Amino acid sequence: MIGIVIPAHNEREHIGAALRAARRAAAHPGLAGEAVCIVVVLDRCEDDTGAVAARHGARLLALDARNVGIARAAGAALAIEAGARWLAFTDADSRVARDWLARQLAEGTDAVCGMVGVQDWAAHGPRAARLRSHFARHYGHCDPDQGHRHVHGANLGVATPAYLRAGGFAPLACGEDVALVAALEASGARVAWSAGPRVITSARTDPRAPGGFGDTLLSMVTALATTTAPADPA
Repeated sequence: MIGIVIPAHNEREHIGAALRAARRAAAHPGLAGEAVCIVVVLDRCEDDTGAVAARHGARLLALDARNVGIARAAGAALAIEAGARWLAFTDADSRVARDWLARQLAEGTDAVCGMVGVQDWAAHGPRAARLRSHFARHYGHCDPDQGHRHVHGANLGVATPAYLRAGGFAPLACGEDVALVAALEASGARVAWSAGPRVITSARTDPRAPGGFGDTLLSMVTALATTTAPADPA
């Protein structure tokens, strides 16, 4: 069985799309009918995120930690208890590709670090075009066989034995994904840095995890605001 773990804090606007995408990935023919358990960890949710997730058939776990490391670890523990041999992690404001799980497993490694893309930059208003261009230059996507060194909790997979050997997620409010990958590498796990498994995430201006991807985008906005926009090419 495969476990998908999605931490959520007040994500009623995004969780439905995230779960629809996760369910499509769970039904991919490349999984040959293997069962997939989708766990949504409701971390101090004060809206109806749980009700929306329940309507999509997710297994729910409620916490009052307000800590993404604790939330991911708790969701992983629940999935492992249910029998998961592979743990796939994404975020509530993200949409995984239909072949996301199949591509993770096809790497044949102990863990897979994937990349993220942004489809809609509109939340950043007049700066959207420059931000999109800046992101493409400084992050970008690569071919699946070229590798990269990005770590995102929104696009991460790990075999259960390797996860347990590495000690699982640390109780960190930020950087829990980077810490896990470092622990995996220190334990001798084989890590694939692949652009194959794809995830689209939001360019939100109200990030949930301080220091996470949303804050990275806001930092880019700040940096761009202090520079002069280049002239349009002739």
